[in-house]
Amino acid sequence: MPTGKNLYFASDFHLGAVGYASSREREDRIIRWLDMIKDDVAELFLMGDVFDFWFEYKTVVPKGYIRFLGKLAQLTDAGVKLYLFKGNHDMWMFDYFVRELNATIVTNELEMERGGKKFYLHHGDGLGPGDQFYKFLKKFFRSKACQWLFARLHPNLGVGIANAWSRQSRIAGIKDTEKIKHQQEWLEAYSLEVLKSRHFDYFVFGHRHLPLDISLPDNSRYVNLGEWVNYNTYAVFDGVNLELKWFEKEKE
Repeated sequence: MPTGKNLYFASDFHLGAVGYASSREREDRIIRWLDMIKDDVAELFLMGDVFDFWFEYKTVVPKGYIRFLGKLAQLTDAGVKLYLFKGNHDMWMFDYFVRELNATIVTNELEMERGGKKFYLHHGDGLGPGDQFYKFLKKFFRSKACQWLFARLHPNLGVGIANAWSRQSRIAGIKDTEKIKHQQEWLEAYSLEVLKSRHFDYFVFGHRHLPLDISLPDNSRYVNLGEWVNYNTYAVFDGVNLELKWFEKEKE
């Protein structure tokens, strides 16, 4: 890592969700955050569900988010390395961001070492015990056959269907977060399983929509990045330590 530069991690912006006005306000807030970090960011990891829905047709991409995409272009043009992880809402990223932003698209996990620390990075969906039905759906949705069939739909129809599905899954996923806090996270259980065979200093995930920093055995930690509809949380690694932070909001 260059001296004085940091790694930044964020997840689950869900741009496009909860209506246009809410999404635009959230987009502006994310841009303020990107402006804040632009002078000391070396690598930026956006770890899935950046968009509430994304599908790249051969010649068409979803409209909107122009301010956000323009800000990412400014950062990458200035030499910032950008990683975009496929989440469960935006798994249909192909080569658009590679060509336009020189981004690295991460389909599953990314294992890396920075500053002598080992990182295990993943959006978090489909990991850990249980949820076999979703794991089946994920395998199907990521199949070339499913992508080919969806691409045959007119964008107006395809995006309309996807947005309706997205709204339904979000409503079905609402849970009592206080109850969740007192249960073992399934991503924590997954991290513990990985630690049985390999050591990582940091396991960093999104997906759960709950900012968490949990100590694991052998000086390892599980950090969940939360989301930007309610929490505005992110993590920063300064070459020595990874810290979970809140943007324009007090820690909860």
